[in-house]
Amino acid sequence: MSAAVWTIILLVVSNVFMTFAWYGHLKLQATGVSSNWPLFVVILFSWAIAFFEYCCQVPANRIGFDGNGGPFSLIQLKVMQEVITLVVFVIFSLFAFEGTEIKWNHILAFVFLVVAVYLVFMK
Repeated sequence: MSAAVWTIILLVVSNVFMTFAWYGHLKLQATGVSSNWPLFVVILFSWAIAFFEYCCQVPANRIGFDGNGGPFSLIQLKVMQEVITLVVFVIFSLFAFEGTEIKWNHILAFVFLVVAVYLVFMK
């Protein structure tokens, strides 16, 4: 597979871990699993998950960075990562948190992000 494909796959996987590290504890709390956990335990739990995020994020950036022979500039990597983060977050929140709604302004914001990706890849 190409460096571009590997970069995107690793960015998606890292963002899945990141989303669980950042927001999964809220779902655990809502279900009662972690309601009585002290904050430092929740932080350690999130860090443990975030470790796997970094195990994918760092290689994605190294493989994808044009300074290392990859196809993407730093700005392109960052904009792609942000859009992937939002897509993963929306999917996660729709499935994990009942009552989450996507409204017209959210859709418009996503459209603007897609435009941002287009603009950052223009030559």
